[in-house]
Amino acid sequence: MSLVVLISGRGSNMRALVEAGLPVSAVISNRADAAGLTYAAGQGIATHVVAHSDFASRELFDAALAAQIDQYAPRVVALAGFMRILTPAFVARYAHRLVNIHPSLLPAFTGLDTHARALAAGVCVHGCTVHLVTAALDHGPIIAQAAVAVRRDDTPERLAERVLVQEHRIFPQAVRWLLESRVRVQDEQVHVRDANVSAQALCVPDVE
Repeated sequence: MSLVVLISGRGSNMRALVEAGLPVSAVISNRADAAGLTYAAGQGIATHVVAHSDFASRELFDAALAAQIDQYAPRVVALAGFMRILTPAFVARYAHRLVNIHPSLLPAFTGLDTHARALAAGVCVHGCTVHLVTAALDHGPIIAQAAVAVRRDDTPERLAERVLVQEHRIFPQAVRWLLESRVRVQDEQVHVRDANVSAQALCVPDVE
């Protein structure tokens, strides 16, 4: 089993995958100054930079990124705060093997600034989603979600902190299911085989 993780910044969700004992073969960033690279290197994990600014188009960047990923022949590619929109060809190359963690209860609040938007909308519940990546931004079959209550005195920063705790909990679990081939997609719905869903507030679409 092999797992490649893509990051753009501090890589806290990448770190959660490593600390969960998952087989991270390489960490790749589109930014040379991504703090997560330092952590990964310190854990003896191979690190690489494929800088998007070095390429004239998204297609050229994605081709170079795929070439780097494929050196490790990963079973799963995890987007852990990777701040690039990927081309449909790239997504198709890793169909049902490309997974993302997003800080909202999708399909609500796709894109950026999710916590501020949730507060502005007055929702009572917010959270995070692990999903398979499709060509549509922040869409794709949902593997797992976790929810947090929105408090009256919340700020985007305080809400983000509580959501991040849940991200670090459900992302490793969902990636483990993928690595162990427990995830099946039928009619755009996820089914998880033999999943032990005992963690509080972990929602899985369908457990077989």
